[in-house]
Amino acid sequence: MTKRKAVEVELTFPGKLKEEPVFYYIIKNFDIIPNILEASFSTEMGWAIVTFEGEEAQLAKLFDYLKSWDVTINLR
Repeated sequence: MTKRKAVEVELTFPGKLKEEPVFYYIIKNFDIIPNILEASFSTEMGWAIVTFEGEEAQLAKLFDYLKSWDVTINLR
């Protein structure tokens, strides 16, 4: 059995994603539990501090997915 872990990250979203349901895609496509701690969005960009809980392999896939959408990820 693989161990689940929680990581806290700061995400910065480009403005082009303002109409995209990013967290819906995360929940739908990955075995990850997101918890939004704080967030702010405008027409130019957005940011969120989020805790993601899941297996390390799923977290790695999630981060690759987010990077493919030009989301900046900073581990906290």
